[in-house]
Order: sequence, then structure tokens, then C-alpha cells
Amino acid sequence: MRKDIAIGAILVAVAAGVYAPLIRCDFVNYDDPGYVRANRAVRQGISWANVAWAFTSTKEANWHPLTWLSHMAVCQFFGTSAGWHHAANLALHLAGTVLLFAVLRRMTAARWPSAVVAALFALHPLHVESVAWVAERKDVLSTVFWMMTMLAYARYAARPGIIRYLPVFVFLALGLMAKPMLVTLPLVLLLLDYWPLGRLTSARSLPRLAIEKIPLFALSAASCIVTYWVQHTAGTTQMGETVPLAVRIENAVVSYVAYLGKTVWPMDLAVF
Repeated sequence: MRKDIAIGAILVAVAAGVYAPLIRCDFVNYDDPGYVRANRAVRQGISWANVAWAFTSTKEANWHPLTWLSHMAVCQFFGTSAGWHHAANLALHLAGTVLLFAVLRRMTAARWPSAVVAALFALHPLHVESVAWVAERKDVLSTVFWMMTMLAYARYAARPGIIRYLPVFVFLALGLMAKPMLVTLPLVLLLLDYWPLGRLTSARSLPRLAIEKIPLFALSAASCIVTYWVQHTAGTTQMGETVPLAVRIENAVVSYVAYLGKTVWPMDLAVF
């Protein structure tokens, strides 16, 4: 346990040191005005009216109330000082890193491989955008809930029961309210059933494990419906409706290859 705590502390210290220059950075003109600088509700901080706005707003073509609330919370205490907003992103990234180490350590019992994976997660250049861009709060915040969901699931898998299943459901719901990217997480949990949890022992166990996750799939389906409706209302789905399906599939394949390539050789990552 002491070694694990020490590893967690080292991960935090190293990642915080690498990202420390962020505190001196300003906002950027891409999305940051809509999320913080020019958003009246966010700038006003936490209030009943603003909480209601967060849960009903479709601004920025997304429904992510917890992300809005996180921005409001920073403004509540620190105003629109860019350094504090960057610091909040960094704090969430550090939390996600430590949680990833804890998840892998619990699931695999492999201390040092888990530490290496967590270190790559903390420092990989592909994550810089999510940490350094204030408008990407939704990414680092949802990642924390992603890790919490997996940690709760590891606990549930060790001894299944409704009481232990409830945190899995709650953390996934909270994550989806931070960013709908978590819609794939129930499928990831099925992969974890195969390895490293070892619950998928035969083809006959697959239906049982899939049925077990129906409430989680229902959450993902609801999030997909809400997200599509919000983005369709905002007009952001027009390209998907006009570009042929074959072209979109080709783009998906190219994107997968490109991301895998940048994972191994992270070059040309600037937004332009």
C-alpha cells in the first residue's frame, strides 16, 4: 500500500511539474468565450437560476450540465482569472491519472505495469489539448467519472450485488452529464470482463454479462438520443446528413489509423 501511495504521489508530482506553465496561460479565442469569458451564466457562478440553466441549456451544441457547473464553480471562487481555470483542468487530469493507476492496480495486481500505463496517460502529448484548453473541461471531468465507473465496476465484479452495482450506474450517469463520449463505456466493461477480470469464461457467459449491463446501455442510449437532438437543433449534424455514408465510413477508418499513428509518433498536433 505504501508503494502504491508513493507511486501515486510521484505521478502527481511529475505531471503537475510538466503542466505547471499552464497557470500562466490565458484563454484562447476558440470555444473559451462561449464556455467562460462571454458566458453570462457561467461568469455569475453558482445560483439556483444558473443550475437550472446548466440542466436545460443546449449552448455550444451540447448537453453537459456537470461541465457547466464545474466552470461556474471556478468562477464562483476565482472569477475569470484564466490561471485558476487552467489549474482546475490540471487538477482533474491529475485525479484521472491517479484513478487510472488505482483501477489497473486493482484489476491486474501488477504494480509497475499499471504505473507505466498511468504515466503514459498523464504525460502523452495527445492529452495536452484536453488539459491545456479550458473549453475541454468536459474531457478531463468526464474522464474522472470514467475511471470512477471502472473502479466501482471492479469492486462490483469481485462480489456482484445491487448495492455495488448502483455506484457503477451513478458514476456513468454523472460522466455522461459531463461529456457524452462515455456512451462506449458499457462495451469497455464487457472487454474488461474478458480481461483482466476473467468473468467472460465462455460463450455461454456472454449473454448473462450483456444482460447485466442493460441499465448502463440504457443510459448510453438516452445520452445518444439527447446529444443527437441537441446537435441537430443547433445545426451541427448537417454535414453528417449531406455527406454520403461511404465517405463518412472512409473518414472513420482513416481517423482510427491516424490516431493510432499519433499515439506512437505524436507529431503535428497543433490545432491548425
